[in-house]
Amino acid sequence: MTENKMQAIRLTQPCAAADLKPTQIDVPQLKPGYALVKVRAFGVNESEVTSRKGESSPDFQFPRILGIEGVGVIDQVNANSSFKPGQQVATMMGGMGRAIDGSYAEYMLVKEENLIPFESDLDWSILRALPEMLQTAYGSISQGLHVQSGDLFLVWGGSSTVGLMASVLARHMGVKVIATTRNAAKLTTMKELGIDYPVLDDQDFVSRVQKIAPNKVDKALELVGFSTLFQDMGLVKDGGLTCFTGALGGQWTLDNFSPFMIPTGVYLTSYAGEAKDLPAEYFSHVLNMIEEHKLTVPIAKVYNGLGEVGQAQANLESGKFSGKHVVIL
Repeated sequence: MTENKMQAIRLTQPCAAADLKPTQIDVPQLKPGYALVKVRAFGVNESEVTSRKGESSPDFQFPRILGIEGVGVIDQVNANSSFKPGQQVATMMGGMGRAIDGSYAEYMLVKEENLIPFESDLDWSILRALPEMLQTAYGSISQGLHVQSGDLFLVWGGSSTVGLMASVLARHMGVKVIATTRNAAKLTTMKELGIDYPVLDDQDFVSRVQKIAPNKVDKALELVGFSTLFQDMGLVKDGGLTCFTGALGGQWTLDNFSPFMIPTGVYLTSYAGEAKDLPAEYFSHVLNMIEEHKLTVPIAKVYNGLGEVGQAQANLESGKFSGKHVVIL
C-alpha cells in the first residue's frame, strides 16, 4: 500500500479471464461495525467466474471488486471492536464480491459479524483454501443433512471443491462416501483423498451406485442442480434426506415444479449459509486436524499475486483440475 492506495482487481464491465488485471484504487475507509483486513490469500470460485461474465444475480452490480472469501490479518478496527490489529481472521459470503467489494484486493472492508478469528501456523495457501468450501460443506452435511456415523452418503458433483470437502469431512465422521465426477481423470485424486467409492457420472452411473448401495443411500448432497436432482432422490432410501446446495450444471430452478415430483418418503432440504454457520471452534478443530495430518485439504493450484488471478479463473473454468485454486498475496 502506498499512502492510502492499494492494488485491486476492480471490474467495470463483463470481461474475459485474461482481462482481470490489478489497478490502483483507494483503500476502503473504516466505518462502524466493520474492520479493515489486510488480505493474505483468497480462493477463486465458480460464482466469481459467473459475476465476471456479468451473469450473476441481481444483487451484483458493476463496478465491483470480486471475491466472496478471504483470509488475512486485522489492520484497523473501531474503538469498541472485539478484534485487535494483527489478529488472523477468515471471512466469506455476506454479500462480498457481489453487493459489496470483496477480496481480490490488498485490503478489504468486512462486517465484524462475518469475521471468524483463528490462530494457526499453517501456510496461507492452506488457510485460504478452507473458509467458503468448508463453510458450505460443513453446513450442508450438518444442517442440511444431519449426517451421522454409519451413514452411506452420496455426493453428486463430488469432484467439485465443496464435494471433495464434504466427502473428506464425512469420512472423518465415520461415514461411507459415494462421490461422482464426470471426468474420469479425477477418479484417482478422489480415491487418494479417502473417498470410498469414486464413481464416473455417465450413462451407467445409476447401475453402478445401485451395485454399491442395493438398499439405497441414507443421505445425498446435490451439487449439480435440477438436471440431476430427481435422479439423485431416486437413489435415497425411504426416510432419507437430499440436500440441494449447488448447481454446477447451471440449473437452479425448474418450471412447473410439483411437490409430487419428490419420491414418497424422501425428504428434500437445501442449504445456503453464511459465515455464522461455521463456528470458530469447528474451524479451529479442522485446522488442528490438518496440522496433525489427519485431514487433507483439496488444493488444485496456488498462484502468487493479483496478476495471476486471471490464470486462476481460466484454470477453474477449464474443469481440468481437482480442488481449490488459491491466490497468495
